[in-house]
Amino acid sequence: MLGVVGDLVEDVIVWLNEPVQHGTDSQVEIFHTRGGSGANVAGFAAALYPTRFMGCVEDDHVGRFLVEDLSSTGADVKVQRRGKTGTIVILIDETGERTMLPQRGSSTLLNNVSDEWLDGLEMLHVPAYSFDGGLLQHTARDLIRRMKLRGGKISVDASSTGMLIHYGVEAFLALMSELGPDFLIANESEAALLGLSKDGKPGTRLAQLPGTVIVTKAGPKPTVVHIPGMESLVVPVAPVENIRDLTGAGDAFAAGFLAGYLQSGHLWEACTVGHATAAKVLSSPGASMSSSL
Repeated sequence: MLGVVGDLVEDVIVWLNEPVQHGTDSQVEIFHTRGGSGANVAGFAAALYPTRFMGCVEDDHVGRFLVEDLSSTGADVKVQRRGKTGTIVILIDETGERTMLPQRGSSTLLNNVSDEWLDGLEMLHVPAYSFDGGLLQHTARDLIRRMKLRGGKISVDASSTGMLIHYGVEAFLALMSELGPDFLIANESEAALLGLSKDGKPGTRLAQLPGTVIVTKAGPKPTVVHIPGMESLVVPVAPVENIRDLTGAGDAFAAGFLAGYLQSGHLWEACTVGHATAAKVLSSPGASMSSSL
C-alpha cells in the first residue's frame, strides 16, 4: 500500500477569462474542488494502487465533505479533526499557468500519528509543503523515520519554488540529506533551484543526495530520472491537447509514478504511468475532476 501524508483543503479555482483588471471587475469562472497536494496524490493513486491518506481537517461540513469526497476515490482516509479547514485560491491564466494563494489551516496540525496508520504501507509519500510550518513539519519527519525503521521506502515531492525559497534551499537540501528519501520528485524549475538538475543534466548538488533517485518532470519535455551510479533515463512525454489548467498535474504525475513503480518496480514504466495520469487533469478545473462544494 502507498501512504501519503499532507494537506486536505478546499481549492477555489479561478479561471481568468482576461487579464486581472486591478481596481475593478474581471471576467472569470470559479470552481470549488477538493485540493491539497497530499490529498491530490492519494486521490489519483487510489485508482491505480491501494492507497492511504493521512491528514487533518476541521470537524465541519467542509471538512466532512472533503473526507467523503477523497474516500470516494477508493483511498483509505485517516484524519484527525481540529482547527479550521484550509483553503487555497488558485488563479489560472489563459495559458493554464497557476498563481496560488494558500491558507493551509488544519492541515498543519497533524500530530501524534498512531502506529496503526503506518501498518501495511510499502512506501510513504510526503509533499515538501508538509515540512513548511506547524505541527505537521515535525510529524512528517517522524513518520519518515518510523517508515524507514519498518523497511519502507520514502518519496518526497519538492512542491514549489516559492515554498523552497521560503524554507531555504540549503536547509531543504540538508533536510533531504538527513532523511535520505528513495525518490525526490521535482519539476525543472524546482530541480534547477536545488541544483539537482538543469536542462536535463545532473546538477552540481546531486552528490549531496547519493542514495536518492531524482525525478525531474518538465511539462511536455521528457522526464529525466537521475539514478545514483547509473546512466540517467530520459522518458518522452506523449503530446496532450486542450490544456486549460495545470493544477494538480504534478500531483497526478507523482501518483502515477509511485503507483506504477510499486506495481512494476521499473522506473521507465513508472514514468509512463505518471505521464498518462497527469494528462487526464489538464483540461479540467483543479485536481478533482468531478468534485464540487
